[in-house]
Amino acid sequence: MVLAAGAGRRLRPLTELYPKALCPVANRPLVDHALERAAAVTSALAVNLHHGRELLESHLSTDVLVYLSVEEPQALGTAGALAGLRAWIAGRGVLVQNADAWSTADLAPFTDGWDGERIRLLITPGADGRVAFGPGVGLVASLLPWSEVSRLHAVPSGLYEMMWRRADAEGRIDVVGHRGSFVDCGTPRQYLRANLEAAALLPGVNGTGSLIDPTAVTSAPINQSVIGPGATVAGTVKGSVVWGGSQVAEGETLVDSVRAGNLTVVVR
Repeated sequence: MVLAAGAGRRLRPLTELYPKALCPVANRPLVDHALERAAAVTSALAVNLHHGRELLESHLSTDVLVYLSVEEPQALGTAGALAGLRAWIAGRGVLVQNADAWSTADLAPFTDGWDGERIRLLITPGADGRVAFGPGVGLVASLLPWSEVSRLHAVPSGLYEMMWRRADAEGRIDVVGHRGSFVDCGTPRQYLRANLEAAALLPGVNGTGSLIDPTAVTSAPINQSVIGPGATVAGTVKGSVVWGGSQVAEGETLVDSVRAGNLTVVVR
């Protein structure tokens, strides 16, 4: 399951244009990155929807393999969302990711050998380099047994409060460290960072460290940036993201920023 129902308040004003799950990283919506990671280990995929529902439904409806769980009249949070999918889950264990996080995680080693009985969490090391569970950790993915999911209720609630805190106290959580890239795209600064890190890993990046969509029209210097499809760049762009269809005018300099249509978010 990919969690994509959140409002993305911290990512405003970008999420006033698109729901956070559709904000592009390396010219692909975040939700597509998450689904691709999940599809490498399972063919049963689900996404929950609430904020930006119509746009997400339109984007995901072309993939008949993805089950869409619409949450109305309110979003149910990370725990309530799973309870709302109880009939679809139907006794199976669940791999859970947040749509608004980008990572290089290969989920196959994480899922291999799972017994389906204990909670397993894939997290990033803390500032001290240790891999340990606790509030605020960089959570890449989780594996949740049906025995735990079946106890949840379809009301607004979080997995930490409803499941993980108690399980941790009882010693029922196994923690696996993720040593690759991981960025929670919760703020414009983090979102920009995710784009630049993701682009740097792709074979299509040119000699300036930039990822430029083939349909973009560029006539000015571009360095360490991501340029979306159909964008027009006639001014200098450095360390920035230009969404598809957006423009950078001649004589303009865009640095450490996100250009999305008529909106420019400068990251300080």
